[in-house]
Amino acid sequence: MTAETSQTLDRGLRVLKLLADTDHGLTVTELSHKLGVNRTVVYRLLATLEQHALVRRDLGGRARVGLGVLGLGRQVHPLVREAAMPALRALAEDIGATAHLTLVDGAEALAVAVVEPTWTDYHVAYRAGFRHPLERGAAGKAILAARRPPQPPGADPDAPGYTLTHGELEAGACGAAAPLLGVTGVEGSVGVVMLADVVPERVGERVMHAAREVAEALR
Repeated sequence: MTAETSQTLDRGLRVLKLLADTDHGLTVTELSHKLGVNRTVVYRLLATLEQHALVRRDLGGRARVGLGVLGLGRQVHPLVREAAMPALRALAEDIGATAHLTLVDGAEALAVAVVEPTWTDYHVAYRAGFRHPLERGAAGKAILAARRPPQPPGADPDAPGYTLTHGELEAGACGAAAPLLGVTGVEGSVGVVMLADVVPERVGERVMHAAREVAEALR
């Protein structure tokens, strides 16, 4: 540090970089150890960053990068949507259902990109900007599932990498979603919502493939 620099700002930026480098967030204690400062300093840094939506803390107290980071660059959010659109269009047309990219915003799931199929007689109306609790709906539940610690090898080889729900957000509507994995600083999922009694078997694998495509586009 030199006389011309701010120690507090430097620490705040280091917090953001540390959080951006982890998929599962960090606790106050972990940040304290990594920064070499006491917990009180970390609490103040997080509180300030939270006020600007640059950091958020989940129910377990782990700090993660907030969606406010996207607002720092005016074109970042449109670029995220643009990057995801080819995979979403292909998914919607292939399955014949409304496809969406959903990101975490605090304790809510926020749809940031939506594509409806062009050839179906009817489909679920789902709009960008739609919010719902993470605990409800396939999109949010897929994100929460990705937060769980990785299972040891052989623990459950048949566990799917996607989430299915029925009627949780709209009566008669089914959802299937898979989490975005390996995208630093971004928590989200890719999925479809359809009017059906049962989600066809192939849909789960298809949304996983689309989620991998979107993750690659965002890296």
